[in-house]
Amino acid sequence: MWRWRVDLWPLLLALLLLSGTDAAPPAGAAQRPTAVPSPAPSQLIVPAAGSYSLPVIQAGPRGVVLDSDGRDMPLERYTTGRVTLLNFMYTYCSDPVGCPALFSTLHDLRLRLLETPALARRVQFASISFDPVNDTPEAMRNYGGALGRPNQPLRWHFLTSRSVGQLQPILDELGQSTSVQLDNEGKPTRLYYHQVKLFLLDRQGRVREIYSPAFLQPELIYRDIQTLLLENQ
Repeated sequence: MWRWRVDLWPLLLALLLLSGTDAAPPAGAAQRPTAVPSPAPSQLIVPAAGSYSLPVIQAGPRGVVLDSDGRDMPLERYTTGRVTLLNFMYTYCSDPVGCPALFSTLHDLRLRLLETPALARRVQFASISFDPVNDTPEAMRNYGGALGRPNQPLRWHFLTSRSVGQLQPILDELGQSTSVQLDNEGKPTRLYYHQVKLFLLDRQGRVREIYSPAFLQPELIYRDIQTLLLENQ
């Protein structure tokens, strides 16, 4: 498929230079996210849904995660049956071009999908923490707040794991790299270096698109979701 977009790299570079790395939030940290203003939208021409195809990039990840009630669950429970947007995050992140920017994109997209409840019920979001030491099931439940309640037409799952060792194979499968930031004395902090990625999975749990920061555009992702839902109809 062909997509035409204005190059966002100058804008992203400027934001990165202004923001630097993750800055520690005030004491008390892990606060529930709020939508932040998205970067100035790019001028893009998105083809009509169903007029293009999204080839399978790779099989979906496998593994075990913890739901917000602390129960061990197969990851496939949250990546199959509906078209899924999967991302990795951590509640302490404050970098404006990191987790908050990704959350803002998902928040805007969620509102767009909820305009058509029948469409929203065929989609789900899954946010997995790569900081299981601090992001307990309770912390993830508080982070998600009302967004994670099961009575929502569009389910948004806020997940974690029992250990880094349990999570690492999932990260490796998807090529999601992370590393802990060190302080001036070389001691680990609660901040992470990480790639910002958003994975689009079909109803069979296969990865069909991977969005980098430059392409976190709700309209683009919305059309891709529609395209997957039109398959085999």
